[in-house]
Amino acid sequence: MAPRQPLLPSFLYAPSSSGGAGFGSAQEAAVVAGAPSEPPFGKIEMFSPAYYAACGFGGAAACGLTHAAVTPLDVIKCNIQIDPAKYKSTSSAFSVVLKEQGVRGFYRGWAPTFLGYSAQGAFKYGLYEVFKKEYSDMAGPEYAAKYKTLIYLAGSATAEVVADVALCPMEAVKVRVQTQPGYARGLRDGFPKIVRAEGYAGLFRGMVPLWGRQIPYTMMKFATYENIVEMAYKHVIPTPKDQCSKPLQLGVSFGSGYIAGVFCAAISHPADNLVSFLNNAKGATVGDAVKNLGLWGLFTRGLPLRILMIGTLTGTQWVIYDSFKVMAGLPTTGGAPAPAAVPKE
Repeated sequence: MAPRQPLLPSFLYAPSSSGGAGFGSAQEAAVVAGAPSEPPFGKIEMFSPAYYAACGFGGAAACGLTHAAVTPLDVIKCNIQIDPAKYKSTSSAFSVVLKEQGVRGFYRGWAPTFLGYSAQGAFKYGLYEVFKKEYSDMAGPEYAAKYKTLIYLAGSATAEVVADVALCPMEAVKVRVQTQPGYARGLRDGFPKIVRAEGYAGLFRGMVPLWGRQIPYTMMKFATYENIVEMAYKHVIPTPKDQCSKPLQLGVSFGSGYIAGVFCAAISHPADNLVSFLNNAKGATVGDAVKNLGLWGLFTRGLPLRILMIGTLTGTQWVIYDSFKVMAGLPTTGGAPAPAAVPKE
């Protein structure tokens, strides 16, 4: 059989200085993360408490920073979802917000966004690593390798159930601040205003729709990403992952994350419309949302903007998250067998 021709120019990848150790050292790589040189934060043992803490910290930074950075897009998206008669398109929504609220209007809700998604990211990424390892161990090496996608789906879904509990209160504040001018200036006065009017239960009114949005989103995000990375190193890049340069690995992280983000946005968009509608209108029901937006609008209202936002956001999140792993001497996510699939002596 003729050797597979590389699809990328050779200057984009380079063997590590580790002497070309490849998959023959997979057993050692499953225990301690290897690196050609000492990483900035020192090496961390795989699956140790420090490993999961690093993953949680990287997840917090990945989600908190990226969601806060796209607050202007989120303001436009939420207003299109809530009041389609007034905000007919992305361009008109931009003009209306700028005219009525000024430039500051595009940054309304950045504080609850940053805090909420930082907490969510810590649980989402940190617990995903925990459950992926646990489910792989429960399945055993043979079945973990055979059904790895199911493990990705189960691990991400379990992690997201917990992560959304941390996110929900901040999401409630964010939506009202962004879509109801004059309701509150931000987190400091918006949070207690909801509690005074509706009790702490008011912060969790959107919990079920939030699960409906985030759990399918996260399952798609992690399972698609893991498989795209694996295919990239198998079919596109002619060098084993552990011999590729770190910049190339992070480039794969971004590209794979962006593609995964497009699928995520599409599958979770109807629930995203519901979350925005229910958090904005007191006492509203799912039926009210469908009646107001229409069934077609529920699936399409604000979708192009959300695809752009989520694709970029997801790709950037994976780069930030994997950058923390690289700095800790850990391998980037994906492109390798599930942990329990590595043979043990």
